[in-house]
Amino acid sequence: MATRRIASLFGRSSNSRHFLYGSRYVLISFVTWIPAIIFFNEHVGEVGIINGPSMYPYLNTSYNESIAKDLCWINKYNPTGNLQRGMIVAFRFVPISLSPCSTAHSFSLRNRSPESGRVAIKRIIALEGDEVQTRAPYPFPRAAVPPGHVWVEGDNRDRHKTLDSMRYGPISMNLITGKVTHVLWPWKSAGPIPWWQFKGRTKVFKARKEEPLE
Repeated sequence: MATRRIASLFGRSSNSRHFLYGSRYVLISFVTWIPAIIFFNEHVGEVGIINGPSMYPYLNTSYNESIAKDLCWINKYNPTGNLQRGMIVAFRFVPISLSPCSTAHSFSLRNRSPESGRVAIKRIIALEGDEVQTRAPYPFPRAAVPPGHVWVEGDNRDRHKTLDSMRYGPISMNLITGKVTHVLWPWKSAGPIPWWQFKGRTKVFKARKEEPLE
């Protein structure tokens, strides 16, 4: 009887030892993957959740019907490279950091540390050098987009349901963290975003391209 008890104790001790070794292996494996995951999310891409009505009706189409949210893919490789009108971008939103621009009748959302502010998703309407015919609540009838900035807006036509450049002016391109390239959910909308087909209601006077000097 005593022999069986001793053997049972040794068996339990062995099982506990195997469990601890297994747990340690899982923990070490998890910890070693954390830097890779962080690097991937910061420099390659991540899944974004579309909250609120700002990008309705193109994104989050059922915001007023259910609590379901649209999922999208944010491409973070070279986030400010080859930006075009109509593209949807993610950027660090810092609503308290407005600053006047050297360009007449403009103020902008200045560059701030990525740790401050939340991420917003909006569509590029105008590029640097363009002029925008604005609407309320923007304080001037026209706004010139200064160098290194873009003008962004939500797709929602109700100005009370989108917080965009009509309120805070053009944003610094340095705030942009990625391009929204694909819809992942819902399935009926899943696929690449044809941003080049977008036709907005905001009138944009495109910048003139300077002819090269001979």
